[in-house]
Amino acid sequence: MTPLLSIANLTKHFGPVRAVESVSLDVAKGETLGLVGESGCGKSTLGKTVLRLHEPTSGVIRFDGVDITRIPQRQLRPTRRHLQMIFQDPAASLNPRMSVGAAISEPLEIHALAQTAAERDTRVQELLEKVGLPPDAAKRYPHEFSGGQKQRIGIARALACKPQFIVCDEPISALDVSIQAQIVNLLEDLQDAEGLTYLFVSHDLKIVQHICDRVAVMYLGRIVELAEARTLYRTPKHPYTQALLSAVPRIDRFAAGAPAGRKERVILQGDVPSPLAPPPGCAFHPRCPVKDKPEACFKELPKLRVLPNGAQAACHVAE
Repeated sequence: MTPLLSIANLTKHFGPVRAVESVSLDVAKGETLGLVGESGCGKSTLGKTVLRLHEPTSGVIRFDGVDITRIPQRQLRPTRRHLQMIFQDPAASLNPRMSVGAAISEPLEIHALAQTAAERDTRVQELLEKVGLPPDAAKRYPHEFSGGQKQRIGIARALACKPQFIVCDEPISALDVSIQAQIVNLLEDLQDAEGLTYLFVSHDLKIVQHICDRVAVMYLGRIVELAEARTLYRTPKHPYTQALLSAVPRIDRFAAGAPAGRKERVILQGDVPSPLAPPPGCAFHPRCPVKDKPEACFKELPKLRVLPNGAQAACHVAE
């Protein structure tokens, strides 16, 4: 089956900064693919490059079987409506001078999806209802809403054009913990109702475990592990993935009778190398906790390869 989104060797450089380096991923229709990693690893840049908000340096982006990598922006507009984004900061993503109704209806006007003002207003009311906001919200302004409500407005705006694919860029990280679950549940309900496909960018590994079908782990602009969510969380193979998962708070970590592996906390030494000058070989080797690493770790860039558990890992010692 042809994936809804397919990227091959996608690269994005900002001058000498190698933000994203040779990333290849497929996202099936209706799937939620999680993208995790430390701050600065290239997660958000990858999401924006996939949508052509950043122009790729090289590589290929295919959406619904069509190569959209180099299509001029004017010609890309018919496809653009099917590719949307939910931003990390709901307040910054809304124009404070536009009413909520105007903000949500703007994509309808840009893509000529409402023939009359009445049709546009009806669509705005439908969207507000879908995201759990009252009808009178259309006449109010962003500053009158809480953070969680602003994110609901951002979601309604993203849904306005009836997209197929949405990049969720840290959609709950700026929200109170009490509100995060509500937004995650809303995203799941909308996915079922609208047949949406998500690229879910997050540093919250517990949320990713809950909402995602597969998970890709990024380190210094590259994918270092890719697996079904259940497989990745039960048997992580890359040392970096193991370190990330060991940092997830667990009530039972030190409980009597807990499995030994759950008690161990892997603390990485040193800082993430600079994307201006990645180290030779495996970029993770200066921080890798594996002892007696083979010579290949220092000289050869590991490629993603399929492991016996079905996961893919870019690691010379993944077994």
